[in-house]
Amino acid sequence: MPPLGLLNASVTLTPTALPAFLLNVAVVRPVFLWGPPGIGKSSLVRAFAAEVGLPCVSMLGSQLAPEDLIGVPQIVEGKSVFCPPRMIAREEPYCLFLDELNAASPEVMKAFYSLILEKRIGEYHLPEGSVVVGAGNRTQDQAIVRPMPSALVNRMIHVHLRASHRDWLAWAYGAEIHPWVVEYIEMRPDHLWSAPPKHEEPFSTPRAWHMMSDVLKEFGDAVPDAALEALAYGCLTPAHATQFRAYVKGLASTHRLGPILKGDAPWPAEPSDRDILYFLAHSFRAQLAKGLSAERATSTPAQKELALLGKARLVELAAISLEIAQMVVGEADDGDTLPDWFLVEVVRDLPRLAARRG
Repeated sequence: MPPLGLLNASVTLTPTALPAFLLNVAVVRPVFLWGPPGIGKSSLVRAFAAEVGLPCVSMLGSQLAPEDLIGVPQIVEGKSVFCPPRMIAREEPYCLFLDELNAASPEVMKAFYSLILEKRIGEYHLPEGSVVVGAGNRTQDQAIVRPMPSALVNRMIHVHLRASHRDWLAWAYGAEIHPWVVEYIEMRPDHLWSAPPKHEEPFSTPRAWHMMSDVLKEFGDAVPDAALEALAYGCLTPAHATQFRAYVKGLASTHRLGPILKGDAPWPAEPSDRDILYFLAHSFRAQLAKGLSAERATSTPAQKELALLGKARLVELAAISLEIAQMVVGEADDGDTLPDWFLVEVVRDLPRLAARRG
């Protein structure tokens, strides 16, 4: 049986869509949430439980032994009776969240069979109205996971979550996330999450950005550059850390992408500003990728103007650093490319634009 983390992952839900799904599904059958580390599975389940007015009881599969679930036996009237743990054996309905369920040992997974299928542990039944939700990472996330037995897989409805910068920003606006983090993700939504690396190093996730925000707020208005560097590289994917540090450095400078794009301000050309130039160029590419239409024929006047401005700024950028200008029109790390029609126009018009600039 192939790892479930690789099955049907093309059908996904965003964090915004999950509560309505759980409201209609989890109240009927147990649900298992698949998703990469740091996407917010745990907080989403707790938020769902609070929304429906249920206390949330979390159990971490990777830290459980079978007796932690089924309890220990006691002799009652000459017969052994298993007494489930107090945190599970409750009188009122609740949401039981089985986090890292697929990291549990095979014996613990077996102990979950009756709980997930019948909401029962030995002679104890979960109160009517209780909800069971499981969650776990995927095999491709370089996390500690074990294959789930087919009998356990078949007892739950499986949902794959994907990171959504729109959902995260909507949450961040009301969660007092540090303004530097919010503004950076607004400019570089593709940096909200990156795939877990194959070796041990930090990588960007919604949770990592939240940690970054908490520490930045602790520093207050002035963050020493050495501390910012250590913090960024201690939380984020190295490439993201480099650009976030350049973005913060750029806040204290006069260089802004908006005026540069309109032609009202030049690209930073000093060698000491090369990291700011690199960040602005990446933001420039992201704006082109987001703002240009996939087809030339369907472009709005605003998109056509962006294309004209983009070509003019590319000429100016190439005069400072041909390598960085090539990065703008090249393929992104995730394989994304700018629209073909725009690249054709760049090749066609760049010599003429360069001559005009000269």
